[in-house]
Amino acid sequence: MLYSYTQCIEMFGTDRKLKQALKQKQIYKIEKGVYSDKEYESELAVISMKYPNAIFTLNSAFYYHGLTDVIPDLYFLSTPKKAKKISDKRVKQKYENSAEFNLGVIQMTYNTTKIKIYNKERMLVELIRNKNKLPFDYYKEILLNYRKIIHDLDLRTIQEYAYVLPKTNMVLETLQMEVL
Repeated sequence: MLYSYTQCIEMFGTDRKLKQALKQKQIYKIEKGVYSDKEYESELAVISMKYPNAIFTLNSAFYYHGLTDVIPDLYFLSTPKKAKKISDKRVKQKYENSAEFNLGVIQMTYNTTKIKIYNKERMLVELIRNKNKLPFDYYKEILLNYRKIIHDLDLRTIQEYAYVLPKTNMVLETLQMEVL
């Protein structure tokens, strides 16, 4: 299990006792401010713990939802527009208007790690909204995978997201012409 520095101080009492626990391998330092009762933790778990208010999106979400087999080089996280910049080299931050930020957020378990991620319906809208920013082959691969599961998705929810999020007309036209 992962712990913050503050949680470790609560567990061990003082910084000095925490350092003793580290020496005795009662707890392990994974990186600055992140500790664990196991020697190794997945990077996904660390990222999820360090940025609890961020939501996995775009390339990361497409991969975790099984819509592509391309493993992203970075963790794509969505944060509210006014959020502080994430200065982690492993993270690509995408700012989202705060009114739309939590639209379609779900909890998902990926390889025993619980993460906050946008649902497949929201990600279809995000795929279309970001069509011009993605490599063409990558876009087409994900789109073809969406076509295979389109009957498992809630079409009404997709349309609602399309009306609330920017680029409404483009999203609705692309849905009609390329997906349905």
